[in-house]
Amino acid sequence: MLILKWAVLSGICLALCQCAGGFSSGGGGPANMGGPSVEQRNAEIANELTGDFLYGRRYYVQKTRFWGYLRKPRQSANQAQLVIFREDRKRSPDRLPENGPPGRRYGFDNNYEYRIRGNYTGQTAYDPNSNQFLPVFMLTGYDVVNRDPGWLFSPSDHYNPTSITLRPR
Repeated sequence: MLILKWAVLSGICLALCQCAGGFSSGGGGPANMGGPSVEQRNAEIANELTGDFLYGRRYYVQKTRFWGYLRKPRQSANQAQLVIFREDRKRSPDRLPENGPPGRRYGFDNNYEYRIRGNYTGQTAYDPNSNQFLPVFMLTGYDVVNRDPGWLFSPSDHYNPTSITLRPR
């Protein structure tokens, strides 16, 4: 009986380890965020609408206070800047309680793509949990463009909600 219990427990552990193989070594997120091929992404960017706005990609990492990456229309994500929003005129899309119900809490919109309106203030702010000085952007408006755009900088991107894994290359 003891051998049978050990065999069942070993089988469960093996199955769990094999399932974990699909995750990055950093843990907490899939090794591939999915999305289009590099060629498709480049074509999408080349054909983007232009105007008096920036494209923003929400990047939520627990305990940090930056909002995400902003870039000019038709500009590569590799030229995007990680920013902190100033919300005097408009609150960020996910300005919700951090301990709210799933889908209705701060950071629910991780990796959403937005058209962001506003302007850089010329100031920087310190985010102590990421140990970075980041540009401050005065948010005046936004529109959701895509709720599941896939990777941001590279098809090999992986997301970890507890550490910064997405950086321009």
